[in-house]
Amino acid sequence: MTGRVAAPRVAIVGANGHGRWHRRTVAPLHAAGRLRLVALVDVRPIEDEPAAPVPPGVGVYTDHREMLAVARPDVVIVCTPPHTHLPIALDALAAGADLLLEKPPVLSMAEHRTLAGALAAGGRACQVGFQALGSAALAELSAAVGQGRLGTVTGIATVAAWQRPDGYYARSPWAGRRTLDGRPVLDGALANPLAHAVMQCLAVAETVAGAPVRPTGIELERYRVRPIEVDDTATVRIVTPGGPPIVAAVTLAGEDFVAGEVIVTGTAGRAVLEYPTDRLSLPGDPEPRVVPGRRGLLENLLAHRADPAGVPLIAPLARTAPFTAVLEAVRRAPEPTLLDGDLVSMTGNGPERVVSVPGVNAALRRAAEQGAVLSELAVPWAVPPVRAELATEEDG
Repeated sequence: MTGRVAAPRVAIVGANGHGRWHRRTVAPLHAAGRLRLVALVDVRPIEDEPAAPVPPGVGVYTDHREMLAVARPDVVIVCTPPHTHLPIALDALAAGADLLLEKPPVLSMAEHRTLAGALAAGGRACQVGFQALGSAALAELSAAVGQGRLGTVTGIATVAAWQRPDGYYARSPWAGRRTLDGRPVLDGALANPLAHAVMQCLAVAETVAGAPVRPTGIELERYRVRPIEVDDTATVRIVTPGGPPIVAAVTLAGEDFVAGEVIVTGTAGRAVLEYPTDRLSLPGDPEPRVVPGRRGLLENLLAHRADPAGVPLIAPLARTAPFTAVLEAVRRAPEPTLLDGDLVSMTGNGPERVVSVPGVNAALRRAAEQGAVLSELAVPWAVPPVRAELATEEDG
């Protein structure tokens, strides 16, 4: 008689902040017996989460190494600042756990290779927290591209305009920083809040190429409206061998809110995916429509653990290598250009003060629509782009 397989033991490292979102994801799976939440880790006291109260018997720790030794989880969710991801991930792998690692997974190709090597050596799995890759809307868009409904794809772009108040940059010691304690942090628009926009474009480029994308170069313009060390506004054009260019035009200093659109242009039509809401418009659609359904990254990881050959990961580390290559070039670029004085407008006071750039939404949309960077559009405050080659070596 075959015994019942025990539910995987799961721990969350970084249980406050965005970690509370992971706790809400874990809660119904724990209640259904599909996993067992065994530990929460955070350097601060664990914040209450009404939608996911801490179940009885869950250990609470301030040190992930102690947790690994005592709780012995099968899966570790890492939701800590980006510059801490690699050492925590390596410790979890050494303890025999699989990973759900928040984005950005790492901040350099050297770190990517180190993590990939540790995964291979231990035979472990790593899912990266690009949850929008599990979208049914992205799958439908990719299918339409693969079926030739757009004809030959000539351009892939994304535009997003968000607002972040002063309080956003006071949320933690690493907020808005390029480095902290000698380690890269890169808490900018491209690397953190709008990273999904870039990754969605790279996913579409995979479909166009029919193979993993290995970007060879970028043209990058970065701007900031506060005395921070990273970009809050940027345009980047990514060069892919034999494929269309990818342009990302994003800001956290927008005038009006644009959730985030992926625009795919072809010789036979155009498609637009609003990736945060899964609203999709394909050639022939009278208006955008919601395509329901997202495969959860944690559930996918659990299914992959149970059947590695039959259930591929949605966002394995290897799939994110092009994104990390772009981040590495961003990290090496000069400090972003400061926009101030008459170039910006301000509303609100104190932590709620918002700084925006008049005309930035229209400029970014033109960049996305035309496959351009801002300096090519006669934007008066734009500066010439930084050009850089990207690492193209095998990433394991």
